[in-house]
Amino acid sequence: MRSGRGSVSGSKAFDIFIVGGGINGCGIARDAVGRGYSVCLAEMNDFASGTSSWSTKLVHGGLRYLEHYEFRLVREALMEREVLWGMAPHIIWPLRFVLPHHKGLRPAWLLRLGLFLYDHIGGRRRLPATKTLDMKRDPAGKPLKPLFSKAFEYSDCWVDDARLVVLNARDAADRGAVIRPRAKLVSARTEKDGWLLTIEDQASGRREDVRARAVVNAAGPWVDQVLSRAVGRNDVHNVRLVKGSHIVVRRLFEHDRCYIFQNADGRIIFAIPYEGDFTLIGTTDLDYEGDPKDAAISQAEIDYLCDAASEYFANPIKRSDVVWTYSGVRPLYDDGASKAQEATRDYVLKRDGANGGPALINVFGGKITTYRRLAESMMDKIAEAIGPKGKPWTAGATLPGGDFDAEGFPEQVRRLKGDYPFLSEQQAHRLVRLYGTRAWKLLGTASQASDLGHHFGADLYELEVAYLIEQEWAQSAEDVLWRRTKLGLKTGAEEAAALDRYMREKRSGISHSAAE
Repeated sequence: MRSGRGSVSGSKAFDIFIVGGGINGCGIARDAVGRGYSVCLAEMNDFASGTSSWSTKLVHGGLRYLEHYEFRLVREALMEREVLWGMAPHIIWPLRFVLPHHKGLRPAWLLRLGLFLYDHIGGRRRLPATKTLDMKRDPAGKPLKPLFSKAFEYSDCWVDDARLVVLNARDAADRGAVIRPRAKLVSARTEKDGWLLTIEDQASGRREDVRARAVVNAAGPWVDQVLSRAVGRNDVHNVRLVKGSHIVVRRLFEHDRCYIFQNADGRIIFAIPYEGDFTLIGTTDLDYEGDPKDAAISQAEIDYLCDAASEYFANPIKRSDVVWTYSGVRPLYDDGASKAQEATRDYVLKRDGANGGPALINVFGGKITTYRRLAESMMDKIAEAIGPKGKPWTAGATLPGGDFDAEGFPEQVRRLKGDYPFLSEQQAHRLVRLYGTRAWKLLGTASQASDLGHHFGADLYELEVAYLIEQEWAQSAEDVLWRRTKLGLKTGAEEAAALDRYMREKRSGISHSAAE
């Protein structure tokens, strides 16, 4: 065992050690443990605290990727939409997209061609087909300027991205994986039969050694840093960091469809119904240098998104309308593209070092929609490196709480409201949206509103917070308010501070109990 502060004796051995608790790392962990591999995953922060919670939150084929001839990526992504919807119908659901025709930009025939391919190359079964809208009559035309008389409407899906990550982690843990949030990989050394890895608990500083036959580097924007700092590879440069920023404003329209707007610079932005009372607008695409954790929206990006949306909406969007912003860095594989928006969104899996040595397989790029297929591709690489186990299984296996029919969400809300009549309709809807059938586990024997415990603002109560601590690794108010839920949009600073104090006390009590 390595000496150092907080060191412990002994070390555990695994088939696979995964660096990174974003969607790719957690998806790989789930697939691998389900095939019979022993798995340990370490994430230096909270799950989905990087790129995976800063997306536009779409499960989509990527209509604009057709312009860059990425047909394989688009087809794979289109095929995944209904697979993922079936796996997690509580956090993924269909969304109709309205694409107004702008005479000065892409011609109507080109849009029709793209949408024809979109409808037919991805094995669509349940999602409705594309249709043309008369914007003078359709309600979708009402919030827009009157110059948009025609639009095309097509299907994709919406996803609660951070919850998708944590549910993959939860399922991996339930199947036997060792899942370690807030544990940073500080060194990785090759041995005769594999890797010796040292991870450090970010709270206590305690260090622990583990051994693994293969290492998967799924650290997202930090993938090159893992290679240079922990593994000791010099002069690595595999990823192109591209910053995407979003703004959130008060609800701009009453219907439940999304808009996709073409901009004069060739980019597109979305305007999406968000958390009931808001509209999400994004994204930008800018090359980024610096530490990914420091990514933040610039005033120029805010102006860009406001101006781009104002080209379409009858009522202009102003800076003062913005209630929240977020920015994230996408770790795109550096394919030499001249523009950030042209860099491939496809994933690349590369084994590092000479064949015959201990396997280190790096994940570059990727997108939420194709995370499950990426994990299956990684299993092929793992099989080549350390031998095969099991067969592909994730396509037909639901995520925690998703064990109901893809179109059965309203019935689940009715059932929950019937079993817990003290819940408001809004509360029941929100709990099923977040937890699916596990909402019953969360509520347990509660029989009246007072059983929910202390109220932390919005409709967040102590019982839910305790569940998130015990079942989903939440440790701070930020974890609860911005990743496990989005109630940070509806709670104030004092309520967040009170929640933080409660969670510190709760964790302290758990630690003391464990020590006794």
